[in-house]
Amino acid sequence: MIDLAASDVLPKPKRDLAPLLLPLVLALLMIPLIGSTSSWVTLTVASLAMGMMIFIMASGLTLVFGLMDVLNFGHGAFIAVGAYIGTLVLLPLASWTQADSLSANLAVLVPAAVLSMAVSAALGVVVERVLILPVYGQHLKQILMTTGGLIVAEQVLYALWGPQIVPLPLPTALRGSFILGDIVIAKYRILAMLVGIAVFAGIVLVLNRTKIGLLIRAGVENREMVEALGYRIRRLFLGVFMTGSALAGLGGVMWALYREQVHASMGDELTVLVFIVVIIGGLGSITGCFIGAILVAMVANYGGFLVPKLALVSNILLMVAILMWRPRGLYAVTSR
Repeated sequence: MIDLAASDVLPKPKRDLAPLLLPLVLALLMIPLIGSTSSWVTLTVASLAMGMMIFIMASGLTLVFGLMDVLNFGHGAFIAVGAYIGTLVLLPLASWTQADSLSANLAVLVPAAVLSMAVSAALGVVVERVLILPVYGQHLKQILMTTGGLIVAEQVLYALWGPQIVPLPLPTALRGSFILGDIVIAKYRILAMLVGIAVFAGIVLVLNRTKIGLLIRAGVENREMVEALGYRIRRLFLGVFMTGSALAGLGGVMWALYREQVHASMGDELTVLVFIVVIIGGLGSITGCFIGAILVAMVANYGGFLVPKLALVSNILLMVAILMWRPRGLYAVTSR
């Protein structure tokens, strides 16, 4: 007789651990080159914090493409809008941000982040309905429409806030650093890492452990079947676009605090960086985007310390190296 129990066991897919180990391998290789252990720890923590902020901005874009097959070249507009909306809360309540109290500072930061996400999500509804809906499945038209939207949004920001740079100082409690011997770790970077990890864990949990995530992933594979079961996949996709836009807004206000300034063209500048991360990670892969953001930040920080002249092209060189190794990115989930 055939052993049915044994025959029914399906082979488990092999886990691809090579991309996961890349940041660790890169960090270890930098130890002898940097020389000083304290400098290496400081640079590594700075890279992780910077990587988390980049991931927050890029995760929205990779969600939209991976689940909706939409190339949104206007993603930077949500980043810039989120940063400016954050100033509407942080600047008027400067007395709270200048108080030497973490609770008072967070009482301002949390509403600023929530408002930035809400406004960016609302803007996402408008963009999806007006610009994206007529060109679903047409990548060239998506690029043209969303690029035009980015230009319009940038000019609107210039009209509302002017061309000058708006200073956005860090809250007092998040200024300075923790000093452990010769190791210096900025306080704000710790917060950035915690928020980035929370966002990554939340996205993975929703997509893999909830009914909404199951429906979204099923809609990507077979839209007609999901609609035949009575679910409105268009509404689910609108929710995905709103989520991606909200994450861009959150990343925008965090990046503005990191740089301590806001300007209308910041979204335009960050769009290139975000696309590099998404391409490196594999179009549509959240895990790949997470690792790609860390790698980009590591190369920028280590490269800026060791060879400052290469810092401006470090991201391009990293992307070329990754694509030569894996032409579809670290964790490709689509053949598009």
